[in-house]
Amino acid sequence: MHILINKKYISYNNYKAKCAVGKRGIGYKKKEGDLITPIGKYKIKYILYRRDRIKEIKTKIKKIVIKKNLGWSNDPRSRQYNKLIKLPSKYNYEKLYKKENVYDIVLVLNYNMNPVVRNKGSAIFIHVARRNYKKTEGCVALKKIHLLKIIKDIRYNTIVKIENQK
Repeated sequence: MHILINKKYISYNNYKAKCAVGKRGIGYKKKEGDLITPIGKYKIKYILYRRDRIKEIKTKIKKIVIKKNLGWSNDPRSRQYNKLIKLPSKYNYEKLYKKENVYDIVLVLNYNMNPVVRNKGSAIFIHVARRNYKKTEGCVALKKIHLLKIIKDIRYNTIVKIENQK
């Protein structure tokens, strides 16, 4: 199974769902914080989720429970840049345990991971969409119900293809 993402939709097999992408659209990511969802083909490394909000996740992919002390380093100065970290950290980071539900389920894409290039961009995820599919800072976001449906079918060899088409 492969997943295709374009400006407004995520699709795989015969399933299609609305999604949100970065505020500056889909394109070639230039730097950290540029609000662009990166074009390319990616694999899903693992799934992060809030056990207190999602009781059971059926998937073939490795799962990690989001605890209050987990974050994602988005600071190019850090040796842990673009990695899952334990908090606190003296560098900038994205907190994963949030009051809002956007990180109830997070599919971590292998964007800028092997090797990690400082300032190329970090924390490119597929996660739960905000109301009205508000644009993201570079991630792909969809409703929780659609995300739960997709993760049942994904495997380690699933390719996520992000392209800039209508």
